[in-house]
Amino acid sequence: MIKNYLLYITFYKPLFLASFIMLLLACKSTKNVEQTVVEPPREKAETVEEEQPKEELGDILTEYLSLKYPDKNFDKYLYISVKHQKMYLIENGITVKIYPISTAKKGIGSHQNSNKTPPGLHTVKRKIGEEVPLGGILEAREFNGKVAEIITDKRKADGDYVTTRILWLDGEELGINKGRNVDSYNRYIYIHGTPEEGFIGQPASHGCIRMKNTDVIELYDIIDEGTPIYILKR
Repeated sequence: MIKNYLLYITFYKPLFLASFIMLLLACKSTKNVEQTVVEPPREKAETVEEEQPKEELGDILTEYLSLKYPDKNFDKYLYISVKHQKMYLIENGITVKIYPISTAKKGIGSHQNSNKTPPGLHTVKRKIGEEVPLGGILEAREFNGKVAEIITDKRKADGDYVTTRILWLDGEELGINKGRNVDSYNRYIYIHGTPEEGFIGQPASHGCIRMKNTDVIELYDIIDEGTPIYILKR
């Protein structure tokens, strides 16, 4: 019996080893296949095109105004957007400064006693108040020696004061903001400082364009008489 067992091991041992080696190789091969299947294919990196810069507002508006008013020079001018309650200082087609403002609470309009801000093309007819201190009250365009309290929250002052500086506007479009009952100059339409700075950025005036006092001083110093001003509802 022992002899037979020895013969069995001697005869079948090579076959057993061969089978075991084949089994190991088969497992290794299966593992490699599984790894190939499981590994996700590499995706190509998504190409994002750089967004092209939008055309400059000042450049578009300058071209439009130059075509509409060919006799005017728009190298340097102001654009007032009633919708956005902002004033844009534009030089050579480039917006160089943006100021928050306050136009008429009653909206756009040109008629006498309407308390509305007139639309269209204007120019700065007169500059007034060069030596007036910040907050100084101008009555009938003269400094009365008093300085208003500058209110930065949403509170009304004790009067509808014009403060610090005045840029007096003259209409340039007959029947729209010039002549008869629609004349901006005769309506005393100004760009001026206000003690009610808390309302800057929303319609609150009685027709004029209000500015913060430090802003109107800055604007006064960089704007000349004769500078065009274009007021638009949009």
